[in-house]
Amino acid sequence: MKAQGILAIAVCILLCLMGCAAHGQTQTTSSGESPPAGGADLLDESDSQQELNSFASTNQMAGPFTTSTSIQDVINNSVFAGYGRLLFPVDDWYMSGDTLGNLQLTWYNNIDPEETVEIVNTLWQRANAGETVFYDIYTEEEKAEDPAKEDTGLFFFRGAPEARFAVCNAGGGFAYVGAMQDSFPHALELSKQGYNAFALIYRPGAQTACEDLARAISFIFEHAEELQVDTDCYSLWGGSAGGRMAAWLGSYGPAAFGGNDLPQPGAVIMQYTGHSDYTENDPPTFACVGESDGIANWRTMQRRLDAMSALGIPTEFHHYPGLPHGFGLGTGTVAEGWLNEAIAFWEAQM
Repeated sequence: MKAQGILAIAVCILLCLMGCAAHGQTQTTSSGESPPAGGADLLDESDSQQELNSFASTNQMAGPFTTSTSIQDVINNSVFAGYGRLLFPVDDWYMSGDTLGNLQLTWYNNIDPEETVEIVNTLWQRANAGETVFYDIYTEEEKAEDPAKEDTGLFFFRGAPEARFAVCNAGGGFAYVGAMQDSFPHALELSKQGYNAFALIYRPGAQTACEDLARAISFIFEHAEELQVDTDCYSLWGGSAGGRMAAWLGSYGPAAFGGNDLPQPGAVIMQYTGHSDYTENDPPTFACVGESDGIANWRTMQRRLDAMSALGIPTEFHHYPGLPHGFGLGTGTVAEGWLNEAIAFWEAQM
């Protein structure tokens, strides 16, 4: 299969690297210096601001965890029974630090302890109130046949009922899933703005990761009524290896990786990845990266988006001086606020 062949080539390149709008010209911006160290239209106009304000306030949740809480205590908390271990890398040698405040992840920078605490407290409060915050994407029979599928699933950061959805995919060099920096923060912020956001925990490996993403998208479409999500113009987000996943699924669709025959995403949002493959039918794409990224060269990203733009595909590109790989939301850096620009790009495609 064409997609599988491309994946095989890209995996070799990735491992060598140790890691992972309107039609017309690419929009490119460069921000100032940084110290070195990663549908509103669905709501009635009269209700939209009140609705979004409500989400912003309810997501600012207190809870039992602080920066001094041990990571093991979060994993073992009874509210997270059955899936607490998936909040952090299953292969824990890619993680260091004993507490939420000193968590570090391989290949990642600018991890904000306050964001980490807010994520786990938000999930805890919602789960404790009886809300489902984690969904299995494979059946028990499928997991019995392939035990690696035990380490997969979707964390759900609920937004407004019937709002569009996004799937956020963390990087980790296809060796592990760095969700606490590279997908959970994005999903939480998207939910605060009223969107329904999912963070995928997938099997490491380029092919299996794309298969899990295809399955996740198919799961969301199949359960859209239960989840209360609008499937029109959904978006795929990802950083590093997760950016490659989002791009591959955007280029070839879920069916190419074993999922259902579904529409392509309305937008792909990518961070810091050297992915260069594209097709003439790729969805609109937003990308951002630090100029001091030693894994993903910002010029490689720019060349890809320039080529896509020349085909008439809407694109937007941002590169940030002094910023390294894996900055996530970029809180406290020159990149802070990029997520709002990405949301605006997605909304422009709706």
